[in-house]
Amino acid sequence: MTTSRLVTGPGFIDLQINGFAGADFNNPSTHLDDIAGAIDAILATGVTRCLPTVITGPPESMVAALGNLRRAQSELPRGCVFAGFHVEGPHIGAEDGPRGAHPARWVRPPNFDEFQRWQEAAEGNVRLVTLSPHWEHAPAYIEEVVKSGVAVSIGHTGATADQIAAAVDAGASLSTHLGNAAHAVLRRHPNYLWDQLAEDRLSASLILDEIHLGEAFTRVALRAKGVERIILVTDAAAPASAAPGAYRLGELDVDLTSDDRVVLRGTNKLAGSALKMNQALANLVRIGGFTLLDALATVTANPARLIRLPENSDRVVFREGDPFEIEEVWLDGEKMV
Repeated sequence: MTTSRLVTGPGFIDLQINGFAGADFNNPSTHLDDIAGAIDAILATGVTRCLPTVITGPPESMVAALGNLRRAQSELPRGCVFAGFHVEGPHIGAEDGPRGAHPARWVRPPNFDEFQRWQEAAEGNVRLVTLSPHWEHAPAYIEEVVKSGVAVSIGHTGATADQIAAAVDAGASLSTHLGNAAHAVLRRHPNYLWDQLAEDRLSASLILDEIHLGEAFTRVALRAKGVERIILVTDAAAPASAAPGAYRLGELDVDLTSDDRVVLRGTNKLAGSALKMNQALANLVRIGGFTLLDALATVTANPARLIRLPENSDRVVFREGDPFEIEEVWLDGEKMV
C-alpha cells in the first residue's frame, strides 16, 4: 500500500476571488461576520493570502464594496488574509463573449479619476486591475496605474494585436483567466488568445477546474508561458465551498449546479467558479505534468512577484492527492487549521 507524501510549503496566494462560503465580496452590504466565515473557509483550502475581486458594476457600488472589504481587512482578526484587492472591470469589452458574465450596462472606458476613487475607498490597497486594452486611451491609463505601483492585467477583451502590444509596452504584465471571456468563434489567426500566449512579457492566470478550460488549451498555455509565468486562480464566487443553490454575484443572480458550475441563473454562462485552490494544484500536476515544486510556484512565488507581495511566514502542510488534502495552515506564524 502506497502512503501519500506529506508536504510543507508556503501559503497559497489567490489573485482572483469574488466570494466564498456564501459571502459575496461584490455586495457592499455583506456583513463582516459573513466575510470572516469566508476567510476561515479560504484558509481551509491552503490559501493564506488573496485578492478579493470586485467586478463591473455601478461606480458607487464598486467603491462601496471596496470600502466594505477594506473594513474587513483592517478589523477582522484574520483580515490580513486579504492581501489587497483586484478590480476586474468595468473597463472591459462590451461585446457578448469577451464581456463574460459582467453586466453590459456598467461597462465604461478607463478613467484614472475612478481608479483613484477605488484607491481612496481601499485606502491604497488595490493591487491589481483588469481591463481590455481596446479603449482609445488604455495605454495612458495603464501607464498611470502602473506608475502608482499597481499591476495591470489584460482580460475580458477582443483587442487587436497592436492594442495588446501597446498595453504591454505601457506596463500590463498579466492575462486574466486566459482562454475565458472570449468570443464563441474566433479566427484561426491572428486572434487575441494567440497574441497573449505569444507575448513573453505577459504572465497568464488560469482557472484549472476542468470546466473553464479544455485539456488541450491548458497544455498549450502551460507550454507557452512556462513555469515562471503561470499563475493559478480560482475566480471563486460566493457559492464556492457552499451547497448547490441560488446565490448572488454583485447585481447578478447565479446558481451553483450539482456538477459544481457557477452559472448566470437561467443560462449555461459561467459566472466565476466553485474551485478550491487545493484542487486546482492537483489538477495542474495531473493535467499539466508539473512537478510539485513547479506547481507550488504558480500559487506562491509567481503571484507574489506580480503584485509585489512582501515575504511572510505563512505555511501550509498538505498531503498529496486529488485534491491535495490540507492538514495544517499557519498564518503569520500562528496555526489556523
